[in-house]
Amino acid sequence: MKLLYKPLGIVLGLLAGWLGREAFQRVWAVIDEEEPPKANTEDAGWAKVLTAAALQAAIFAVVRAAVDRAGATWFREFTGAWPGPKSQEPKDA
Repeated sequence: MKLLYKPLGIVLGLLAGWLGREAFQRVWAVIDEEEPPKANTEDAGWAKVLTAAALQAAIFAVVRAAVDRAGATWFREFTGAWPGPKSQEPKDA
């Protein structure tokens, strides 16, 4: 049953990427009128580059987790099987 989730997971990953990009662009537009700087943009200061990178990473992580969780919940509703592990595996030190 979990094998059936693989194609859905790929589609959800693409959706999460698109949603994350859109969310970041909207949030950045509130912060700054200019486009977010790339790391190698000469005129952009360290603070602006690192703020943009941190914000983008946080937004992408939250959107990805939300989309993955929603997809797994939807999959369980339709198939009765949870596509991931039931519990967190303890890490060996």
